[in-house]
Amino acid sequence: MSLKADYLVIGSGAMGMAFVDTLLSETDTSIIMVDSHHQPGGHWNDAYPYVRLHQPSAFYGVNSRTLGTDTIDTVGWNKGLYELATNSEVVAYFDQIMQQDFLPSGRVQYFPNCQYTGGGTFKSLLSGKVVQVEAKKVVDATYMNVTVPSRCPPAYDLDAGVHCEPPNALPRLSGEFNDYVVIGAGKTGIDACLFLLKNGVEPDRLSWIMPRDAWMLDRADIQPLSMAGGKTAARFVQQAIDLAEAESLEDLFDRQEQSGALLRLDSNVKPTMYRCATVTQLELAELRRIRNVVRLGRVKRVSSDTIYLDQGTIKTDPATLHVDCSADGLARRPTCPVFSGHEITLQSVRTCQQVFSAAFIAHVEAAYTEEDLKNDLCRPIPHPDTDVDFLRTNLANSLNAARWAQDEDLDQWLRAARLDAFSQPADSLQAADSATQQSVAASAAELQAAGARAIENAQRLLASVQ
Repeated sequence: MSLKADYLVIGSGAMGMAFVDTLLSETDTSIIMVDSHHQPGGHWNDAYPYVRLHQPSAFYGVNSRTLGTDTIDTVGWNKGLYELATNSEVVAYFDQIMQQDFLPSGRVQYFPNCQYTGGGTFKSLLSGKVVQVEAKKVVDATYMNVTVPSRCPPAYDLDAGVHCEPPNALPRLSGEFNDYVVIGAGKTGIDACLFLLKNGVEPDRLSWIMPRDAWMLDRADIQPLSMAGGKTAARFVQQAIDLAEAESLEDLFDRQEQSGALLRLDSNVKPTMYRCATVTQLELAELRRIRNVVRLGRVKRVSSDTIYLDQGTIKTDPATLHVDCSADGLARRPTCPVFSGHEITLQSVRTCQQVFSAAFIAHVEAAYTEEDLKNDLCRPIPHPDTDVDFLRTNLANSLNAARWAQDEDLDQWLRAARLDAFSQPADSLQAADSATQQSVAASAAELQAAGARAIENAQRLLASVQ
């Protein structure tokens, strides 16, 4: 069997959906989408059921359709902040987009439960049927390779009889374990710890293996402008000023911590990791209730009575559940040109904003023709991992933003993009009160004034630590 289309998109996860949505809105092209999952949503189909977005729903999904109901949470640890979509909400949202928007357009053909085998060919995982696609361009929406523990076995050895499960198993438990050990300090580890605490597990029954402490972002600073009273815009300004004036990397972190932009679990432990994780002050207070935080490196082996780590051992027992949260969900992949002949490789062009990046790349594909120019506008930013990456990715963001600002049409597109949490979408500003609008305008002027100095000093700081 053979098919033809303008674009063959591999993957119907968040990035693939955001890319296709923009392409449908701005072109009249035909598209074939292929995915190994049974429905759109990518890794959300495999994630633990209690996971929520770590950023407001307002900044996630596709440009053409709002995710959520623009609700401010009134209870819980996200109280007072913009709603965070649940796992089931995200999956249903993407399925609605496919069923109600993409397929009815007549320009999208969707092939779930299919594995792309290269060369324009894919194979059904159920029937074995092979399909050849003749496409003008092939879009790889899987390159960022988001992984979740349920699909990635532990990287350490487990002896017979050891109870070790991915975080997906926690909602199914019924009090059969005396203690819990959460392995991993990233977003998944945070979520697992909070789930256990929320469901009544006393902190002294919980151990948290933390190979590296992390700098975390205060979610209160990452909110729609109409609901944040200009605080989000002011935070961007403060970050630019800190980048412009910091005398060293340590000084930069001190400034950002003093302003409240960066948070850490323990004020006595210097973080060496930065992965864009967000928490609220209430969540951080809960996490600080966990006293048994193990900082002995990564787990190498778990036996019936001992956990072996890089720098020592701790005791365990058969009545303890080990919750594996060690999968590198947002691995730092090597960058490559986004546009290369008939191939498009989706990557982040704004740090930790994958869906925005995919929509942006689609707009550039639709609005520009010359490949060098398109790659100049879409310079990839690898996912951050170390503390130095906080500086590196913010510098890359600033350089990309400065380049985009030179293009008036592109600037207008950004201001109208729902997924752009860093600009000021017109509808968000219009919904804000006059004081917020004035605050945002003042912040924009300050940001412009500090921008060039921030880039120059950030380059100097980065050179000093490399």
